[in-house]
Amino acid sequence: MAHPKTILTIDDSRTMRDMLRLTLVDAGYRVVQAADGLEGLAVLQDEGPDAVITDLNMPVLDGFGFIEKARADQRFRDTPILVLTTESTTSMKDRARGVGATGWITKPFDPQKLKDALIRVGA
Repeated sequence: MAHPKTILTIDDSRTMRDMLRLTLVDAGYRVVQAADGLEGLAVLQDEGPDAVITDLNMPVLDGFGFIEKARADQRFRDTPILVLTTESTTSMKDRARGVGATGWITKPFDPQKLKDALIRVGA
């Protein structure tokens, strides 16, 4: 049997992390989590996930900083990184794309749309 794909979720909200875990485990993924971008970088290094879902607005290291640092590491240049946030302005989307985000999902998320987005990016 094939190993399930691993998704790293990064969000400072425990409730959001729990909702993501439930949705993704239900969809057959293995889930690893972090509460901010700095912790996310450590988990990224340890786990080498198939895809990342990150919030933007977090303490310590925000989503933009996480994406920039992840993309600076050759091993994670092609890892899909989806932004999951309440932000929806064009300028925020452009900034996220500029640092290397693969896609954008607005909170509150629709579980099916989240699963579809992961499938679209190959996770």
